[in-house]
Amino acid sequence: MTGTPRTRGRKAADDDARIREIFARLAARNPHPRGELDYVNPFTLLVAVVLSAQATDVGVNRATKSLFPVADTPEKMLALGEEALREKIKTIGLFRAKAKNVIELSRQLIARFDSQVPKTREDLESLPGVGRKTANVVLNIAFGEKTIAVDTHLFRVSNRIPLAPGKTPEAVERGLLAVVPDDYLQHAHHWLILHGRYICKARKPDCPLCPIADLCLWPEKTTV
Repeated sequence: MTGTPRTRGRKAADDDARIREIFARLAARNPHPRGELDYVNPFTLLVAVVLSAQATDVGVNRATKSLFPVADTPEKMLALGEEALREKIKTIGLFRAKAKNVIELSRQLIARFDSQVPKTREDLESLPGVGRKTANVVLNIAFGEKTIAVDTHLFRVSNRIPLAPGKTPEAVERGLLAVVPDDYLQHAHHWLILHGRYICKARKPDCPLCPIADLCLWPEKTTV
């Protein structure tokens, strides 16, 4: 560890102030962010997030536009059946495996959770096709928990700015939970995902349009 206790303390305070300003600006631009997946209740949200793995939100929404009106509960999804579900989501990548998972998770929701989407991470992750990121999205959006769902966009942004550098999504998640001010934590992952999707893009970020460019420490910023 380098530096004196005073200089280390000053750096920590500066880092905290920088991170707070980053989220203050993102919040000012988009006070009420939301995920871009369409859903009508916690069950359809869970299904949409399961379907979104390695697929775009736009593609998932296109498929669920005709799915959710006829299958918005576990019972209706089971009644629809795996074959008909495959037909409705066949434009989505990995649709066969996803259809199998959605039918089985619907069956388990009925059998184990009285047809309700569970409100704990452990129970959510016990369902087919549900990993940590999916559980975090559902806990955040459906139940208002202060979770961080790390997708490829958020992972890139957190490491690039940086906010909470990490080699794995879970490391980034833990880091962000530690540094994001509590009053911004509810919507933090939405702001970062949208920032990565539309401004801090992978190949050519739009740094000249970035509202936090002066707070970003990435040395390879793009120019006009």
